[in-house]
Amino acid sequence: MPIPFSIPFKDLAFPAPTAESLARAFGAVNALLDAGQRDDALALFDTERRAYESWASMVALRFAQDTGSAQARADRELADGLTPLVTEHEVGIKRRLLDDPNRAGLLHAVGTHTVRLWETDITTFDTRLRPALEEESRLAADYTALLAAARVTIGDRTVNLSGLAPFAEDLDRTVRHQAERARWDVFAGHGAQLDTLYDRLVHVRDGMARTLGYDNYVALGYRRMRRVDYGPQDVARFRDEIRAHVVPLVAAIMENRRLTMNWDRLRAWDEPLIDPLGNPRPAGGHDLLLERARTMFDRMGGDLGPFYAGMVQGGYLDLQNRPGKAGGGFCTAFPSIGMPFIFANFNGTPHDIAVFTHEMGHAYQNWKSRDLPGIDLLWPTMEAAEINSMALEFLTWPHIDLMVEDGAAERFRRAHLIGALTFLPYGACVDHFQHEVYARPDMSPQDRHATWLQLERLYMPWRDWGDLAWPAKGGRWQAQGHIYRSPFYYIDYALALCCAMQFWLRARKDRHGTMATYTDLCALGGAQPFTGLLAAAGLESPFAPGTLTDIVAEAENYLQMR
Repeated sequence: MPIPFSIPFKDLAFPAPTAESLARAFGAVNALLDAGQRDDALALFDTERRAYESWASMVALRFAQDTGSAQARADRELADGLTPLVTEHEVGIKRRLLDDPNRAGLLHAVGTHTVRLWETDITTFDTRLRPALEEESRLAADYTALLAAARVTIGDRTVNLSGLAPFAEDLDRTVRHQAERARWDVFAGHGAQLDTLYDRLVHVRDGMARTLGYDNYVALGYRRMRRVDYGPQDVARFRDEIRAHVVPLVAAIMENRRLTMNWDRLRAWDEPLIDPLGNPRPAGGHDLLLERARTMFDRMGGDLGPFYAGMVQGGYLDLQNRPGKAGGGFCTAFPSIGMPFIFANFNGTPHDIAVFTHEMGHAYQNWKSRDLPGIDLLWPTMEAAEINSMALEFLTWPHIDLMVEDGAAERFRRAHLIGALTFLPYGACVDHFQHEVYARPDMSPQDRHATWLQLERLYMPWRDWGDLAWPAKGGRWQAQGHIYRSPFYYIDYALALCCAMQFWLRARKDRHGTMATYTDLCALGGAQPFTGLLAAAGLESPFAPGTLTDIVAEAENYLQMR
């Protein structure tokens, strides 16, 4: 039986706040603190934060569902203006709570980790930043809308950028080339605009950092990501580990593919074709995949199956690609009701399955931790949150035959593993690029493109763009939305993948015990920082030397690369 959720998605309604209503709401929290009623103030503070977050999440979701909607854009612009105001209210209250001489009482009330998060939060905001925060949000939304509106014609079809994916994986090398040419023609056509958007974002963020007394945005960016237990030096060492252990393996995989396919050279448009027989396709379309997923999650045990069935029944998924819909996939949530929502763009490729199981991992974690005390604990910090999503991708392996075309389950597993390994150098490249950009914010757009190209050759030495002029000049990074919208949110995927693949190793020996550990980790939500959650799950830290060694060795054996 599905788990019944009290409110179907279509019936959700979160009242739009105003500056005045927010002042009253958070003013009531301050009044309780004035009266010495800290516990009541904490409870009301949490309630008001959940209410605003639920409304803001719905606004962002509606905009992503239809970027061309005038109403959705107006609501997003309202949120762009109100969110810095909310942050100002929240930071003010957090400061009052942290300044209370009764620190032991606060620690008892909200926990050590929440206090540490708040101590980080108050260093990331000042009232002087409000205009810059609004500008940052607007520019990031402009990037989303610009690419969502793009249309390309390939063959006799006109599609958006997400719709190009099946053509990019076609067995016909000419079709793949045409798809990539069509994609990069869009970016070349908007190149100057994309460069300008990013240049303004970099300077807005650098200005915020300098206003707060930082030398550049790097330190502020880490604090905004709430990274309380590691820093840039740790991440740099992790990138070095990827270069030392993963890059050679991926290079060997690429060369093996070139030889298998009898290509004179491996081109960039060949990389998406992982399987010489053609990348395994989903078993069917949207409706069949949703039906098959119910069986898959039921087989995995526990409450994962009933939870998924409840999401379907409640309408908490939007998975079909359509005109005007933003690209990509994500999971959001409405903390006032304890429910997550999955957004994706099915396009008939194996990516549909990977994205769906990935976002289901986020959704399941958020639902399992919905009763934790305090909104700060409902999600882990991003690198830990991505463990929940990426681990579920691997934990579905034994049942993946339900989701892919007949006879292709093992081919899918191999392709998924190769895709994971190939991602690690790319993820490190994206992160390294951002560190370079924000350390030197006055780089020209041309310098940024040259920097990307230099790093691409370091982390992906096999990459050959052929006659695709725009990425060949260093423009590949412009297709990575995180670089525009969420600075420094990308190495999180690589860190999490290092942990998720540890779940893969364990599950090959003890499927049920590993699933139980995974469920327990989801239930912890964000109750501990990244390294604390790793310890709770018995996972090796990606920052520890040698953690990638066993993973790479096992992957080599699985793929029979040695």
